[in-house]
Amino acid sequence: MAVIDTEQENKQIAKQYKELLRISYQTLSEEDKKLIRLAFDTAVDAHKNQRRRSGEAYIFHPIAVAKIVASKIGLDAVSIAAALLHDVVEDTEYTLEDIERLFGETVARIVDGLTKISMLSSEQDISLQAENFRKMLLTLNDDVRVILIKIADRLHNMQTMESMPEEKQVKIASETLYIYAPLAHRIGLYNIKNDLEDFGLKYTEPNVYQDILSKMEESEEEQKAYIEDFSSFIKESLDKEGLNYVIKGRPKSIFSIRRKMKTQNVSFDEVYDKFAIRIIYKSDAANEKFLAWKIYSVVTDHFRPNPIRLRDWISSPKSTGYEALHITVMGPKGRWVEVQIRSERMHEIAEKGYAAHFKYKHGNQKEDGIESWLNRLQEALENSETNAVDFVEEFKLNLYSQEIFVFTPKGDLKSLPKGSTPLDFAFSIHTEIGLHTRGAKVNKKLVPLSYQLETGDQVEIITSNTIKPSSNWLDYATTARARSKIKSSLREEKKEISTEGKEILRRKLKQLKITLNEKVVNELVVFFKLKTSLDLFYRVGIGTIDNQMLKEFGTSRSNTFINFFKNKIRKPVNADEINKEEITNKYDLLVFGKEEESLDYQLSSCCNPIPGDKVFGFLTVSDGIKVHKKNCPNAISLQSNYAYRIMSAKWIDSSQQEFTAVIKLEGIDDLGLVNNVTKVISNNMHVNMKNLSFDSDDGMFTGKITLEVKNKTILKKLIQNLKKINGIHKVSRI
Repeated sequence: MAVIDTEQENKQIAKQYKELLRISYQTLSEEDKKLIRLAFDTAVDAHKNQRRRSGEAYIFHPIAVAKIVASKIGLDAVSIAAALLHDVVEDTEYTLEDIERLFGETVARIVDGLTKISMLSSEQDISLQAENFRKMLLTLNDDVRVILIKIADRLHNMQTMESMPEEKQVKIASETLYIYAPLAHRIGLYNIKNDLEDFGLKYTEPNVYQDILSKMEESEEEQKAYIEDFSSFIKESLDKEGLNYVIKGRPKSIFSIRRKMKTQNVSFDEVYDKFAIRIIYKSDAANEKFLAWKIYSVVTDHFRPNPIRLRDWISSPKSTGYEALHITVMGPKGRWVEVQIRSERMHEIAEKGYAAHFKYKHGNQKEDGIESWLNRLQEALENSETNAVDFVEEFKLNLYSQEIFVFTPKGDLKSLPKGSTPLDFAFSIHTEIGLHTRGAKVNKKLVPLSYQLETGDQVEIITSNTIKPSSNWLDYATTARARSKIKSSLREEKKEISTEGKEILRRKLKQLKITLNEKVVNELVVFFKLKTSLDLFYRVGIGTIDNQMLKEFGTSRSNTFINFFKNKIRKPVNADEINKEEITNKYDLLVFGKEEESLDYQLSSCCNPIPGDKVFGFLTVSDGIKVHKKNCPNAISLQSNYAYRIMSAKWIDSSQQEFTAVIKLEGIDDLGLVNNVTKVISNNMHVNMKNLSFDSDDGMFTGKITLEVKNKTILKKLIQNLKKINGIHKVSRI
């Protein structure tokens, strides 16, 4: 009996292989077929003794993944071979060197990337999926095919999860909804995205899924009749225009119906656009646009359009390359219907995304938006200090946000996420332009850097080599790319200041007869309640740790432990003496979101975070915001199932805060006095002028200046320098 089974199985394997070649979207050369055959034979040999949990031969899984890669994503022979081999290095005797020897460097690199991702997802000690996700993208090795094959692998796993234990099903399904579906959407693989979301729902909310599925099956006949009804109205007019077209109905995915029911709080029957009608027409490149609008005209002659619901992605394609006209019209029986108008080429790009770009790419017409997008993503990831949850949240923001289209001064079109500012635009042009942005003009008028751009704006960036990013730029930048570059630049500046600070500290300690070494640095870090030596040197560099404080440290080393505490626990004489900029290092001030708001919160009992821990906020139903550590055991399920309730949170580091101070100047009016004042302020490190006004009256002058400073020490130094200017009699803080 077993022999017959094996024979049957081998026949089935051979049949699947032939089908793989038959359904390939790309035209395969003889060389391609040889490569795929070798990969197939190698995979069959490698997996010959393995079976899946369901009992079938393991080789069916790599073949199924290769079929998705070949037909649904439409990739090349190299990708099909890599898909067949994607589990070989991880699960069998074959090594990466064997793969490289047999198939060459490219296939080996892709298989290596896929192996790394698989190993990551099986590691138990990585508690945040966000971290997995970030690392997964880092393993791209600049080869986008790694991600595309991984998406295909995930789709087949989702299709064959019945025999897995329930908790594993829920975990994989949650991860799919949180990571893989948005990724497929952004890449333009809309069909795969819908499948991933539907399977995700099937395992996370099985009852809801089955309920909607059965209702959709019930209404299938009615839908067919409605599409016939709709088509009969416009067929005659379309035929009269001599068009070659087909009209198809496309039911909405179960997941998107569920989302509509939730967001609009309606029942299944009240969701009005459960399906869309597609009109797909044949056309040559020259008439494509003209015919789309001709069909639009015919449809709107028969049915009244909803003017707010016109989406023209033919004139301005999405960054994935998607092109189509979407209109919503009042169809028969008074029902709103979405009509999608696409040429066969556009339809192919919508179905295949990435692969169709290559098929239709001519000369300089580079339509592969996915590559430039993944390059941008790669840049955001290169910054290893980016926090993983923030990264995923920023990434998802960029995924789901609507796009706006703005023009460069030369008239080139740039797509940016909705809500972008001139700073985001500057960084999207080039990092150097972003880092040296002095100002911006929108439609020839000067605007602040926080100005929100709108579709159609023409943006010009004014740069200066002397400009450097400041921390408030993070309030103006919204895209992941701009924010990561600004953070990276601020870190560089902090390192420079820290290097200077180390030398200053060495000199100051020498005067106190203390030699700067590792032991002393550790003592200083503990004494000032800091976290790292970098924090210590930085604070010395910006003047927050001054001579007096270092003297206290020197005294504390020679005094007893008790004296040291007496010295530190002193009550301020009055409110003015409470110096919020002193080294209290306020790790106990917790702020939330991009705006860094102070909100009411509770610390969660499951992981008990303490000030200084890396944390995130979770919006509960009844207890407000609960704060969890980022490596909290419950973080995975919160991230996967309730990603929309996660808030970024952090403990504020006092050295990064800037405070507003107003100073008043009085003196004798003198030619060039204002110039001298502004020169002194400009030359004073870490001081930003926000406002200034001067009055002159009968030879006397008064001035008022609003400044942003990091701490009191810097302000004192500045006031002393201003007092030295000839003609100034009095400088006071208001």
